[in-house]
Parts: sequence; C-alpha cells; structure tokens
Amino acid sequence: MTLSSFSVSPDDLPRVRLLPKAEARAIRHGFPWVFANEVVMDRRTKKLVPGSFAVLEDAERRAMAMITVNPNSRIMGRVMDMSPETVLNAGWLETRLSRALAHRARVYDAPFYRLVHAEADGLPGVIIDRFGDVAVIQPNAAWADVNIVALSQAVAKVTGVTTVVSNGTGRARSLEGLEEVTSVPVGVAPVGPLAVPMNGATYLADVMGGQKTGLFYDQRPNHAFVAGLSKDARVLDVFSHVGGFGLAALANGAVSALAVDGSAPALALATEGAKKSGFEDKFSTRKGDAFDVLTQLGQDEAQFDVVVCDPPAFAPSKPSLEAGLRAYERVARLAAPLVAEGGYLVLCSCSHAAEMTKFRNSCARGIGRGGRRGQIIYTGQAGPDHPVLPHLAESGYLKSLVFRL
Repeated sequence: MTLSSFSVSPDDLPRVRLLPKAEARAIRHGFPWVFANEVVMDRRTKKLVPGSFAVLEDAERRAMAMITVNPNSRIMGRVMDMSPETVLNAGWLETRLSRALAHRARVYDAPFYRLVHAEADGLPGVIIDRFGDVAVIQPNAAWADVNIVALSQAVAKVTGVTTVVSNGTGRARSLEGLEEVTSVPVGVAPVGPLAVPMNGATYLADVMGGQKTGLFYDQRPNHAFVAGLSKDARVLDVFSHVGGFGLAALANGAVSALAVDGSAPALALATEGAKKSGFEDKFSTRKGDAFDVLTQLGQDEAQFDVVVCDPPAFAPSKPSLEAGLRAYERVARLAAPLVAEGGYLVLCSCSHAAEMTKFRNSCARGIGRGGRRGQIIYTGQAGPDHPVLPHLAESGYLKSLVFRL
C-alpha cells in the first residue's frame, strides 16, 4: 500500500472487546499494549489479519482507542491513537513523523539520530534511525511490515531523505511471527558503509548488513561522558561493536584504545572509523569471546585507565533475568582487576528486564568478587532521541554505570 492509498476509517473496522477483568483504566491512562489474555478471543477476533486495525472497546462495549492487531502475538493489540474516531491516513502518519522530527531537529545540529523510538513516539513497534540522507526502519510490528511502503514514503516526504531501508531482522520480529527480510522501499541501496560523525569521531554504519540499523545512537551521551574521563588514558572497550566508546575516547585525547568484539566485520568497521577519524595509530582490535579475552587479559596482568563493557542484552525477557544478572556480575568480576588504581569501570545493560537496582547490585557484587571496591560517579541512560514512554518500562531499557575503583 502506497502513502496516497493508506487510509483506515474506524467506521469500516471490526471491534475488539476487553474482558471484564482487563485493566481498561491503564489503557485510558496511556498504556499502549493490549495482551491476548485481556480480550474476548472469539472466532472473529482470532481470524483478524496480523497488521490490520480495529477499534478497542471496554467490557461495556464503549469505544476506547484505535489499535493495530496481531492474533499471533502475546501483544495482541497496540494502540495507534487514543481517539477511536481517528482516521489513519497519510496525514496522520506525516503528523506523527513531523512531531518526532521537530524534537530531534531541536536537539541535534546534524541529521544523525534516532528519528522514531516506537511507542514513545506514537508509532508502535517502529524504530527509525537516520543517517543523513538515508533512513533505516525496523518494522517490528505487523502493521508496519504490512504498510512498509506507505511508511517509507512518509518518512522520505517529511524528512527529505532520498533512501529508506527496511531492516526486517531481529528478535522483536520473531515474537510477532514476522519473517526476516531486508528491502529498500525508497531510493537505492547504499553502496558500502555510511560515515556518521558523533562525539568528535567518525563511525561507520553498515545499514544493509550490520546489526539492527547499523549503529547504536542510544549510548551517545554516555560515550561523551566517558570520553571526558579518557584524556591521556589507556582505554579498553569490550563488546565494542563498531568502535563505540573507544573512538569517542580517542577523539578526546586517549593515548590508546583496544576494541574487543566477537564480530570481525564490526571490528573492521571500527578500524576504518579510527582511520577516518585520524587516530588509526592509537587504535587496535582483538577478536574473540569477551569473557575469554577478559580472562586472558587478567592472566596477563594488563592494566587500563578506563575499561568499558557494553554487552548485548543478557536478560531480554523475565525468564532470562537471573541468568542475565549472573552474566553481568561475571563481566564486572573479570573487568574490575583490569582497572588501574583510581581508574574507571563502565558497565552497561540494554536489558529492559534487568531494572536499575538489580543491575547495579549485580555490578557491585562482581566488582567485590574481583577484589576491588568502587564508587558510582555517573548513572546514564539513552539520549534524548530515545524518549521514554512513562507507562512502558521497556522503552527505558538502557543503563550505564561508571565506577571509580
């Protein structure tokens, strides 16, 4: 469906009704999800097409909101608009995108940022990162997958980008029952990685074959803070992806940075970023399992002034929480002995299931088990291009702790 033909009127839509036990008040107050066990799953509801739309009603059949539905997902409904009379069309899409763009344009002086952060920006299940004239969409909800052409055309119209990539990969899509597919709905696929200026360094984003959208903007303010601690410092950046903390530290005067990651392509991009930034001679890489590398560095009695560990989500859901917390503790235990006296240990988590108190406690236990003691000097989260919806804890997933040991 193209942007011009995208139009959904509530008069033409089926109704989805909440069970009497469902918490209708939470949805009226802004909670954006409707779980499958909260609705009347009659034959008609079960037959709804994933990605289609419906009007949500409470148990007394009073219209509450316009939703998109996916009977194949635990999140059966996602609120598109709190007004059940809303017509979803090109104007509606463009308004949501324009609001998101206005905020980013006020915060950033260059067009490199997260443009849309899913529910927090009123576009449920949709992630959009911008890289200058290229935007990358992650359509992690069925409605965005079905309407990817219309959504891409709206992004191009509102922002002026010439290319829109749809990166349909990742765990979130599998939870929605969606297949993995990457396409270019608008423009031409970029040839090679894109250069991204950030915190004084140049990063390279592989938007066609890299992880998620190709680059993580969420750590930008934490990169900047740690870079401020890194002048004349020896820096170890573990789980570095395409250079993350290490390149920002070198841009702020670090004497060296060692990047550790399990992905050879990511480390190659990090090395190229260091070269483009002008400090290739101070940058080195080490490919391998992070736990193995940390263990070996410890046996070698290596020392660094700043050690950063920014792993992938060890606890992506509640069932994996305890194992994830043990993994964070292990990272801290192995990393702490590598920090020189008076140096800094940076520990991060992108697991929304591991809330701050539990994550902090795991880090503290690990540092203690590593034979060190420390004070927390900084607590960070994602940047302002990753707004948090207060009703949805999952939108505030990132945590960054800086310890002085």
